[in-house]
Amino acid sequence: MKVDGVAWRSIVEDGPHAVRIVDQTRLPFDFGTRRLESCDDVALAIRSMQVRGAPLIGVTAAYGIALALQRDGGDAALADAHAALLATRPTAVNLRWALARMRSLLQPLAAGERAAAAWREAGRIAEEDVAINRALGGHGAGLITAAHARTRQPVRVLTHCNAGWIATVDYGTALSAVYQAHDAGVPVHVWVDETRPRNQGLLTAWELAAHGVPHTLIADNAGGHLMQRGEVDLVMVGADRVSRTGDVCNKIGTYLKALAAADNGVPFYAAVPSPTIDWELADALREIPIEERAADEVRRVSGRDGRGRPAQVTLADAATPVANPAFDVTPARLVTGIVTERGVASPAELARLFAPARAAA
Repeated sequence: MKVDGVAWRSIVEDGPHAVRIVDQTRLPFDFGTRRLESCDDVALAIRSMQVRGAPLIGVTAAYGIALALQRDGGDAALADAHAALLATRPTAVNLRWALARMRSLLQPLAAGERAAAAWREAGRIAEEDVAINRALGGHGAGLITAAHARTRQPVRVLTHCNAGWIATVDYGTALSAVYQAHDAGVPVHVWVDETRPRNQGLLTAWELAAHGVPHTLIADNAGGHLMQRGEVDLVMVGADRVSRTGDVCNKIGTYLKALAAADNGVPFYAAVPSPTIDWELADALREIPIEERAADEVRRVSGRDGRGRPAQVTLADAATPVANPAFDVTPARLVTGIVTERGVASPAELARLFAPARAAA
């Protein structure tokens, strides 16, 4: 995707011993990058959400393994890097998937062979992410195109959190569908949930503005009202983990949007690259670890002051008890379809859609 006419990816190789990321903690007010030169740098970037989004977390972690092995290709270094990176974010399954893939490839190799092999494999994972999300977006764009064909009006899509190109290496998941429909000439308008407490919806609004897609930022609690008034044609969100039966774990607040969509007959879709599907997961409500983030994310809000300077405002004092679960689970019964690189499937058909690939693996 492009920023001010310049093509960018969320993570790129920066010489033989580093990667460069878009620092998402500076957005939407300031666009900048950060160079990561070690596994520790990568772990900090993931924990602090300088990189975020399940697909991008997985790719970045793969490079974290590669950076660790540039310094020491031994078994202990591989095990330590794997453990440190796995502990950074517990909910998104792409992290576990990418680390397992790296370790499976590297473990049988001699220590001296691992660094080069790790760098190549991390690069392959990054390129696969781009291809998967390009294909996924094409299928999602088909849903938007079909909605336009039915109404001959601009298609009003509601989304939650940020599922755009900065949550992946490129293209995005839910927003990949929006971009591809928009670029094909389909009129589309996006209702952008602000997504408290970290306000990732501001990243979505920033992305859409940069691409020229019509959109409106709304308070999280406005979505149900808009659906009641017939002003939403479909909901499309990303995901951090999806069970084999089609339960969708995504940013906190997604479940409420799915409930409102079901009550108002609005189709609800999750755009999901295959590495986000946890085929070992049967009971999403009980088995997915839900990350509990820092209380200050709720107590404080960041932005700019009247002079345009970075500022924080305290909403509640330190004595106020806070709970800050970062994700929730939308049961499969509320999900109209799951958009993948292989096509769109109902939750019940998801496993069948991927049966050949899973058998081959």
